[in-house]
Amino acid sequence: MMEKDKAGIFSGAAGPQERVEDAVCNGTVRREKEDDGALQDDDVWMSDIESCWTYRDWMKTAEAVLEEEQIADAAVDAWYLMEYVTGMRRTDFLLRGQEAMTEAEVKRYCELVKQRASHIPLQHLTGEQEFMGFLFRVNEHVLIPRQDTEILVEEALGHLKGGMKLLDLCTGSGCIAVSLAKLCRGLSVTASDLSSEALKVARENGRLLDAEVSWIESDLFARIEGTFDMIVSNPPYIRTKVIDELSEEVRLHEPYQALDGHEDGLYFYRRIIAEAGAYLNPGGLLLFEIGYDQGTEVAQLMMDYGFEQIYVKKDLAGLDRVVAGFKGN
Repeated sequence: MMEKDKAGIFSGAAGPQERVEDAVCNGTVRREKEDDGALQDDDVWMSDIESCWTYRDWMKTAEAVLEEEQIADAAVDAWYLMEYVTGMRRTDFLLRGQEAMTEAEVKRYCELVKQRASHIPLQHLTGEQEFMGFLFRVNEHVLIPRQDTEILVEEALGHLKGGMKLLDLCTGSGCIAVSLAKLCRGLSVTASDLSSEALKVARENGRLLDAEVSWIESDLFARIEGTFDMIVSNPPYIRTKVIDELSEEVRLHEPYQALDGHEDGLYFYRRIIAEAGAYLNPGGLLLFEIGYDQGTEVAQLMMDYGFEQIYVKKDLAGLDRVVAGFKGN
């Protein structure tokens, strides 16, 4: 028998098919008494649960808990946490889903579901996020890489070739710089960020993915030397007043410094565009990720500073996502 302090986190469930109201509130597993149907605390430890609660049961229970807490994509997150804890892939789950989870797996799974139910991002629980086919380490010091940013990387790749020099400003996790270094052979990559904690994550990602990147702690161009054939950046671009309207996962758990684009969201675009010409080779390209409603304004800023052939690239949802322009010769 398990000792009482090791009881599962899920509680308030009569069985795997019952609706879970309070499954992550305390450390007692409860069951419905057959005599009167009332839910009561009872000494139902892992030895009892293992006989009937399977991988599939626990995942369905977790999904119900996450839905109750209004977690978007509750079923997806319940699965990813199951995969993370057990190491099973979908095919394994199809074959073994009716087997009972082990005590250690249940304990860990319940802990993680409880944290996800409190709106801690899934990626902060697993410590990783896939981007451009690579697995990146993430934590509370960096923005979680998003699929929208892959548009920026793919657009950059269309203009790059070996032997070129690239600068990534506001690198965060390093997902842009590392991806470009991996996907374009012979590219010379420099990446910078103001946050020393973010750079620790970026350096680790570069090491784990065996990417050759020079990392510099710098406030934009302050410590950057030399010139480049391309500058890319996904700077903070959320308007300050909008940050409080973002999801709990973003506004409470991702770094504020990496979100806040000041009053109109354009502060960092202005700074970068104003200085970028001095760090670009003739004909060099400046590319930004932007907010969906910032294309016209950022393009105008680039025009004001003499950039040419400026264009806006849309994402898969049809929204403006990248602005690019060339330095004149």
